[in-house]
Amino acid sequence: MRFRLYFLSIFILCIIAWTPLCSCNDTIFKCLNRHSNPSHPISSVIYTPNNSSYSSVFQKYLRNLRFNKSYIRKPLFIVAATNISHIQLSILCAKEHDLQMKIRSGGHDYEGLSYVSNMPFFILDMFNFRSVNVSIEDETAWVEPGAILGEVYYAIANKSNIVHGFPAGVCPTVGVGGHISGGGYGNMMRKYGLTVDNIIDAKLVDVNGHLLDRKSMGEDLFWAITGAGGSRNPNVASYKIKLVRVPPRVTVFRVTRTYDQNATNIVYRHQHVSSKLDKNVFIRHSLGVANSTTQHPGDKTIISATFFALFLGDSKTLLSTMNENFPELGLTKDECTEMTWIESVLFYTQFPPGTPKEALLNRSPQGNEYTNTYFKIKSDYLQTPMPKDGIEIIFNKIVEFERVTLTFNPYGGRMAEIPSTAKPFPHRLGNIALIQYAIWWNKEEDEKAAGRYIELTRQFYECMTPFVSRNPRRAFLNYRDTDLGINHNGPESYSEGKEYGLKYYNENYERLVKIKSKVDPHNFFRNEQSIPTLPSQRK
Repeated sequence: MRFRLYFLSIFILCIIAWTPLCSCNDTIFKCLNRHSNPSHPISSVIYTPNNSSYSSVFQKYLRNLRFNKSYIRKPLFIVAATNISHIQLSILCAKEHDLQMKIRSGGHDYEGLSYVSNMPFFILDMFNFRSVNVSIEDETAWVEPGAILGEVYYAIANKSNIVHGFPAGVCPTVGVGGHISGGGYGNMMRKYGLTVDNIIDAKLVDVNGHLLDRKSMGEDLFWAITGAGGSRNPNVASYKIKLVRVPPRVTVFRVTRTYDQNATNIVYRHQHVSSKLDKNVFIRHSLGVANSTTQHPGDKTIISATFFALFLGDSKTLLSTMNENFPELGLTKDECTEMTWIESVLFYTQFPPGTPKEALLNRSPQGNEYTNTYFKIKSDYLQTPMPKDGIEIIFNKIVEFERVTLTFNPYGGRMAEIPSTAKPFPHRLGNIALIQYAIWWNKEEDEKAAGRYIELTRQFYECMTPFVSRNPRRAFLNYRDTDLGINHNGPESYSEGKEYGLKYYNENYERLVKIKSKVDPHNFFRNEQSIPTLPSQRK
């Protein structure tokens, strides 16, 4: 009897996942083909389940494998756009037939909201929109949303005489569209701010299919698209970015200190100085477990604190700064390496020394824990230093949970100089660091294990409550977390949106709602964590 019930439940789930694919109404395809530009026929870039390439196209940019289960609903079809007209047609025909559209660039959305849904949908996939046109003369570049960060960095390095860079993320396979739409940050944010602080123009297709630039869209909408998330604003077709100056040689280090090597005092000191150092210094650290050398009482494992740094300068200056402000780390000359900025990008991604910069063009993940695997991510903001006894409590929890790692990304510098309302991203002044909680597992582990790991992450998040921001407890949009709330995009959309909206956007939330209500009154661009429209806008 139990076997029959189990088989029946699996069968029903599979029907839910796949029935819409089999019963898809042809009318939307008629709409797409009827209005298609003969020079760029949209039929050539549509993938349906009947197409042999459908599965490979869908899975190629699906980075969190816990959303690639047979019982999870798949898209009715995928439009792999290669022309602006494909974007315009996708929007207009989806509107006409009331079909949800998901927009995907690199597929790194931590909760899979760019490629899964509980209702019938299709994907507008932007991976073919990947050109990067660099102008060293005016120190700018036009970048399409399907480009990955590695391609952007490579193009800049190829055009510049090693003195230009761009302040964005350290994972080279992340898509530009998703990264910028959520704010974006990297190891130059203390010097140059967020990625969105360095966007100077954009071209987008609005809900009516019009192609607009910054001037024609207006400053309100331009403000909203630089940090308010994908699938909640008109679809951006390209960004104009401002390149930044970097020295010919920068300095990096990656050092690990264990509990036996005074990790408590080092982490404690890091909280006090990391956001106050010279803005050319960025030192993040990650906490996990490692084997003990002197046996931590009662445990086989102890804390391992790994510090990653980029300094926009030479090693002698960095060592002087560290000795004066952060001697607890005990950094030595041998632990520092000077290199070009583009080499530092490879270093941060943990490529082997000597790897050519062409490796950044590889769109397949390098096998780190957050790509092409199973994971759960959550975020927090540290606003006051944790006391030493609090650090010890967290250390013990890390040892107890084993799988959970914490990464602290320091703010301060340029971040503290930009007003919280300058972009939708509000978390600037008053924050010591952004905290990421992560747990990952592999395909050999079963569904019960997956549920247990996700719950461990949630439990750890609760353990951190006394030490982080509150009223509201803040969160980073690029570390998407559906635990914060879900929007069903129905009658309660505004109140549901406020649950997570205040955590992601704080005082900027209401302005975003007003802009959304004006430019997309019928809530076409939506997902499970959308900016809603005002209640009066909905019929």
